[in-house]
Amino acid sequence: MTLVHERGKIRPRIVVIGGGTGLSVMLRGLKQKPMDITAIVTVADDGGSSGILRSELEIIPPGDIRNVLTALSDVEPLLGQLLEYRFDKGNGLAGHSLGNLMLAAMRDITGDFVTGVRELSRVLAVRGRVLPASDQSIVLIAEMEDGTVVKGESKIPQAGGVIRRVSIEPADACALPEALEALRQADAILVGPGSLYTSILPNLLVPEIAETIVSSQALKMFICNVMTQPGETDDYKVSDHLKAIRDHVGQDLFDYVIVNNEEIPEKVQNRYAEKGAKVVQLDLDEVTKQGYKVIADRLVLFRTYLRHDAEKLSQHIYQLVESWMFKKR
Repeated sequence: MTLVHERGKIRPRIVVIGGGTGLSVMLRGLKQKPMDITAIVTVADDGGSSGILRSELEIIPPGDIRNVLTALSDVEPLLGQLLEYRFDKGNGLAGHSLGNLMLAAMRDITGDFVTGVRELSRVLAVRGRVLPASDQSIVLIAEMEDGTVVKGESKIPQAGGVIRRVSIEPADACALPEALEALRQADAILVGPGSLYTSILPNLLVPEIAETIVSSQALKMFICNVMTQPGETDDYKVSDHLKAIRDHVGQDLFDYVIVNNEEIPEKVQNRYAEKGAKVVQLDLDEVTKQGYKVIADRLVLFRTYLRHDAEKLSQHIYQLVESWMFKKR
C-alpha cells in the first residue's frame, strides 16, 4: 500500500478515470477530502473546439482536460469562469473556449502537451494531477447492431442506432507512463461517472490501462450515471453498464458500485424524456449476483439538469477508501 504523508497525516492515493461533465462535478467534491488525486482523462474527443484544435494543431483534444483542471483548481471563481469562457463571435475564435486555447499555447511554450498541463496546473493551484490517458489522440469507432460503423466520438451518439461495441484507433495506443505509474501506486481506483461509450471506455480500451487496473490490488469503484444517454445507453440498467465494461475489457473490474436510489420527480423525468433519456434503474439482484457490492443512496441534486451531489458522493468514496485501507493494514 502506498500512502502520501502530509504534515503528519496519511493521504490515500486515488486515481479517477473518465471525462465529461459528470467527472468534473464529482471532482469538485472529492478535492475537499484528504486524498491525493490523479485524474486520467480521455483523449478521444473530436467535436467542437477540441476537435478543431486537435485537427489543426495536431494536439491532444484539450476540452475534457480543461474541465478537470477547472474542477480541481483552487483559484478565484472569476478565473475559473475565464477558463470556461467560450467566444461566440470572431473569425476563427467563435466556439473556442479560452481554457482550450491556453492549453494549446502551453503545449507550444513548453514543447510538450503533458508538460503544458503540469505547468498550467501549478498556475491554477490544482489539487492533484491531471493526466491524459495517452500522449496521442485516439479515434473512437463504434460498431452498431445493424452492422454500420461510425467513426469519431462526437458522431457516435448522433448515429441513432444501438451500439454493439466500440474500439479505438490505433488499437495498440500507448498509455501515458505517468498514468500507469499512478495506477500502480493507487490505493483506490474510481471509474465514472460519465458517458459510458465515449468518455469511460476510451480510457479502458488503451490496453496498458486496462491491464494495470486488472492487476492492481487497489479498491476499485464504479460510479453509475443517474440517467441514460440517448444514442449511447438507451434503456440501460446498472447491470448493463457493468456488462458493457466487462465485455470490452474481458473481465470484471470493480469491487463496489455506487448508484443513486433517490426517486426522480416526474416533471424532471418528463423533461429528460423529451430528449430520450430515462432514469437508470438499479437492478440490485442482478448486480449483486454478478459479485459487486452496492452502495445506494440519495445522490442527486435537482437543478436545471440533474447533477450528482458531489459532497455526499465524495463522502461515500472517502469512507470506502478509509475502511479498505484500515482492513489492509
